[in-house]
Amino acid sequence: MIKICDLNIALYQCVSPDIRTSEVIITEERIKHIQEHHPDDYEKYCSYIPLIIADPDYIVEANKANTAVLLKEFTENGEKFKLILRLKTPDVPKEYKNSVISFWCIGKTTWEKTIHNKKILYKRE
Repeated sequence: MIKICDLNIALYQCVSPDIRTSEVIITEERIKHIQEHHPDDYEKYCSYIPLIIADPDYIVEANKANTAVLLKEFTENGEKFKLILRLKTPDVPKEYKNSVISFWCIGKTTWEKTIHNKKILYKRE
């Protein structure tokens, strides 16, 4: 388990009003998942993960409870990212933390489909 950053709990209360910790981690198993399903994205862009969590452009509703889909575009290079973040709430085991579930670079079409087809919980002004 690797600590990535701390999140702003107030920002993520649009997903769940009862977040129990600010600490965000990623497990070795999740890193392996990202490497297998999204080749080279983790190696190239893992340094972006704390920035995406700290300042997402969008937080959209996920298919699972207490989970957020984060979208972030880095304008200097035009790269767009999607990150799945599971939040630590009272109904998950005590030893769990906020966790990165997956992360990958996406194209314009996926970006636009996500914004138009999912419920937007937060939009950066």
